[in-house]
This record gives sequence, structure tokens and C-alpha cells, in this order.
Amino acid sequence: MKDYTFKNRELSWLDFNARVLQEAEDPNVPLIERIRFIGIFSNNLDEFYKVRYATVKRIAISGKKQKKLYDGLNAIDLLKEITKKTIELQDRSVKALNSIIKELESEKIFFVDEKSIPIKFIKYVNNYFIDKIQPQLEIIVLDEKSKFPNLPDTSSFLTVKIVSKNSKLKYALIKIPTQLDRFLVLDDTNSKHVILIDDIIRFHLKEIFEIFSPKEIKANMIKISRDAELDFAYDISKSYLEKISLSLKNRSSGEPVRFVYDSKIEKATLDFLLDKLKFDDSTDSIIPGGKYHNRRDYMSFPSMKKKSLVNSILNPLDLKGFDLSKNIFETLKKRDYLIHTPFHKFSYVLRLLSEASIDPSVYKISITIYRLSKLSSVANALINAAKNGKEVVVQIELQARFDEKANIKYAKLLEEQGVKLIFGIQNLKVHAKICVIERKSPNGIEKFGFISTGNFNESTAKIYTDFTLFTFDKKILSDISKIFKFFNANYKKFKYDHLKLSPYDTQSFFTKMIKREIKNAKKGLPASIKIKLNSLTSYAMVEELYKASRQGVKIRMIIRGICCLLPENEKNIEVISVIDRFLEHTRFFIFENNGKNETYISSADWMTRNLDNRVEVTCPILDNNIKEEIREIFEIYWSDNTKSRIVNNESTNRYKSNNKSKKLIRSQIDIYNYYKSKLEE
Repeated sequence: MKDYTFKNRELSWLDFNARVLQEAEDPNVPLIERIRFIGIFSNNLDEFYKVRYATVKRIAISGKKQKKLYDGLNAIDLLKEITKKTIELQDRSVKALNSIIKELESEKIFFVDEKSIPIKFIKYVNNYFIDKIQPQLEIIVLDEKSKFPNLPDTSSFLTVKIVSKNSKLKYALIKIPTQLDRFLVLDDTNSKHVILIDDIIRFHLKEIFEIFSPKEIKANMIKISRDAELDFAYDISKSYLEKISLSLKNRSSGEPVRFVYDSKIEKATLDFLLDKLKFDDSTDSIIPGGKYHNRRDYMSFPSMKKKSLVNSILNPLDLKGFDLSKNIFETLKKRDYLIHTPFHKFSYVLRLLSEASIDPSVYKISITIYRLSKLSSVANALINAAKNGKEVVVQIELQARFDEKANIKYAKLLEEQGVKLIFGIQNLKVHAKICVIERKSPNGIEKFGFISTGNFNESTAKIYTDFTLFTFDKKILSDISKIFKFFNANYKKFKYDHLKLSPYDTQSFFTKMIKREIKNAKKGLPASIKIKLNSLTSYAMVEELYKASRQGVKIRMIIRGICCLLPENEKNIEVISVIDRFLEHTRFFIFENNGKNETYISSADWMTRNLDNRVEVTCPILDNNIKEEIREIFEIYWSDNTKSRIVNNESTNRYKSNNKSKKLIRSQIDIYNYYKSKLEE
């Protein structure tokens, strides 16, 4: 076996989140956007602990003899390394937040706490507490003898120490209400003051606990993260939907994996909590933090009605040649179209579904759903189609992590309205993004459809970059129809003409493509690979890329998140990561193939879960104009010298610079302008 080395995936993920934090630290990013990046950073970290840290913890306590993980660490050592790195990043995030808060003062925006509320606002704050906050408060008085309550995952609590006038000591917990906005803006003529509801509660502590005659009262914040793995009990009497629903209820009481506390908390109070919560410092992450937790709430920090402090609006563009005022089916017969959201309008997807729902010639719509928006126009169009007598088949993935509740809600609603539901495949998540519409015509049955790298979700389409290919190609659409047959009879293996399907042939297909580039390189023919992914964790695929590099294949990759490949070990591999105002989510591949340029889009990252444990679809781009467009888009990304970071072995997250040109290139803005210029041609 060749000497291949890899980056640990958990540590690589923390490197990615450090890049997110860089956006909060960047003085060129508008101030309120910087504070929202603090929220994104924090939210990412919460999910990481609930999923990835929890997984490593299960390995650590399994009792099995542990193999060394891919950077010489066993599970216990890795947990310690994660905690160490997390503490470093948390410290950076607190410094970044404090710096932003200080800078906001120059904009006449002031953060105040329970000790600094301006006198003229005290009456308003008191009324807000009585009317809005107090009715939502959950207060638990703790007792040495009583069983400690089960604290919900990622909720924030104020741990209150109460010393009464007779010197008796009591502890209590106050859950920070999640039904209210975390921030209350106190608007003045010339300035604005922001106070967190946490501090409004602190301001009223003596009032809340008046019954105990407090002589001394202190409050410090804590937060717990729990293992988010769903546990399915084997019960043949329960439906799949019921099992998911039950597992979600149990998730809130999953094993704790992280405890974050205010570093100013008294040692006696901290010891009391850790003892009651049964935390194990050998496998659990115990992290000192600041006064405030759940900084994910900063994602929805108000704009303060100041345009200069937020990103300028980029209104989604029309797609050249795709006229929404004309019959959409006739338009699609002419050629394939590719939309690139959020640069293009998501309306094209909605319009196709809406038109299909009322077209008398349409008799069937089949679609996969992974994540829907809260108020989904996609779901409404499908319900409308069912009401109009169409056969509507929806494959809905109930195990879309952290969106299970929303998908269960929509599953029940769709079923009630006559939509036929398919609930996944045993042991496989369905992550494919496909739709086929069947329509009667004088020439027989016509099929139209689309394939996407992202979810059919109008909310995320505003902030996630994704490709959606609209097509009338018979072979591609025949393949999509076969996939829906596969959902109903997954014991059958179908032959696909154009599409590649995980878990059956995605990995073998891409391996074949890489080997062909190696073959061409050995012959002295043009050989290169260009890839854009969210994550690269499959060691098998990394090995194939290493092999290609060592045979002279030039490989350039844009990877947003985890990268287990170590680029500096290979002279022919370069990797960058782009983090900016939109979340990079497109996945595409360009194989030079001796100048023939074979191009593919996919729902799959190169992760074991995507290649082996999910249903994913990879689709070729057959239209030469679209091929060229994707190539040009890649080059814009690669030229970015503003928001791209070099992914290297040392995890420095150094920004990429372009010494050859003084022109600043910011790929997301330049891509928007690229599409805008196409409209003006």
C-alpha cells in the first residue's frame, strides 16, 4: 500500500468553521453581517457537537480496542484535541464580538446590560418583562436531594444562586425563552440601544425570586449540547413516520456531550452543576465561555434600518432566453437551461411546478423532497396539482437532520391532500434532488424535469448557491423515472443511460473518470480535473486523487468545508475554499478528457455517507453552451483573491492573493455580474 496521509475530518471541519469566523473578524465585511457570522459560527459549532463530537464520544466509550484515527489520534485524544481547538475558536469569537460591539458605537448603536439600561427606558423594559418575558419563563428550583431536571439540548439557562436573609442557599434554573426575539431594540431619536432578554431577566432577578427573600443573588449562563443521533426502536406495530416522531421526542434527552459555562461562575456552583449533570471530563467537552451563550441567535440580529451596515441587495436575475411569460413546456423543448441560485430567480422552479399543477395535459408529477421551507410554495404547488386530479408522487426524506419536524408536518399535510408519499429506503437516506413531469401530447407521452445540486426550498435558494438543470432530454428523464420505480421496488437494480446513482455506481464512475485522466496523462495528452464540493472525506476518493497527481494530472479543487486530502503533499493538487455572503453548495466536476471536457453536476459530496449510504444523483451536462458556462464559473471562483482561502496542511486558512493582477476578484459578486452581462448581450 502506498504511503497516503490524510487530515482528520473533525479537525478539518473546525478549520472550516474558523474560516466562517474569519468573516466575523474581517473589517471589510459590513458590521451587522459580521455579527451575523458570529451567529453562523456558533450554530455550526452546536451542530458539530450534536453530531460529530457525539459520534467520536460513542467510539471512545464503546470499550472496543481503538484503531488510530487518520492523524495518529485515538478517539480519546481526538476529543481532547477538539475541545482544545474549540476553546481557541470560542476565545476568538468572543474577541471578534466585543470588537464589533465597540465599532457599532460609532454608528450610535449601543449594547447595554442589566447594569447600564438608560433611565428613560427602564419603565419600557419593565413593562416588556411583565407583558412578554415573564409569561414565557420556565423556572426550576433545585434541591440537593431531588432529581436534577433533564435540560433540553442547546437551550440556554441562567443558573441562579440565591442566598436568603437567613443565609440559606438555594439554586435555580431559568430557561431563556426561545419564543421571543433574543434582542430588544430601544430606539432613541439619535441612537439605538440593544439589550438581550437574558439581561432583562437578570435585571428582574430579585423580583422573580422575591418569595425567598434574597439577600444575595447571582446568575450565570450555561448550555448543554446532546447527542442528536436518532434511535429507532424495532417495533413492527409502528409506522416509519411514527418511529421518526418518537425518536425526535427522545433526542432532547440524548447523552450530553458539551457543557458551556460562564467562566465567572463561582466554583461551588459549577461543581454542583457538574456533579448533578454527571459530566465526564475524559469524554465530554467542558468549555468555559463568556456571559452569553447560544450566540447562534446573532444570525437574526436586526438590521437597525441601516443599509450601510448590511450587504447590498443583489436582486436575483432572469435567465437569458427563459421567458416566464411564455408556455414553459414549449420553452424547455428548445434546449436545456441551467439556473444558478441565488444569482438567478428560484421562480423558474416554482413556475414549472405551478404550470404543471393546472395544465390539463399533465397527468403525473414525481419529485424528491429533502428540506422544505416553513411556508413552502413547492408543497403548495404539489397540493394544488393533487386537487386538480394529477397523480403526485413525493419521496420525502423524514431523516433530514434537524428538519425532521418540518418534514413530518409536510408529510402529513401532503398525504391528507391526496399526494402519494414514499418514505425513503431502509438504511439509505434519499438526498437526490430530482423531478419528472409527465404530460400527454399528440405525439405521445412527453417528459420534462429538473435535477439540482440543492433542495427545492425557496428560502435557502436566497442564500445557498446551487445549480438546477431543466431538461427535455428523453434519456435523462427516462432515468429519473427509473429512480422513482427504484424507490417503490428497491430490490430491483435498474440500468441508467446517463445518470449515476449512489450507492451503486457513483464512486466507481468517478474512479473510472480519474483513471481515464491518468491514462491520458501517461500518453502525454491533456489531462486535468476541476472539482467543486462541499466536503471531501472519502479516503478511497482521496487516494484516487493522490494517484492521479503522482501521474501528472493537474487537479484544482474548490472545497467549502471538510477536506481530508493534504494538498501540500502533492505538487499537482491545489485546493481553495470560498466563504462569503452566500453558502457555497454547488457540486460539479470537469474532466478534461483530452479536450472533450466532460462535465457533471451532482447532489453528492465525496463523503462515505454520500457514496455508500444515500441515494444521490450525478447528471452529465450535454449542452455545450452550459458546459462552457460552468467552466467559466469555475475559473471565476478560482481567480477569487478576496474571499478564497488556501487549504493547506497546516490549516492556516491564509487568504489567496493574486500577484499577477491588482484587480480584486470576489467570486460571488463577479459571478452575479457575469450573469448580468449575459442579459445585456
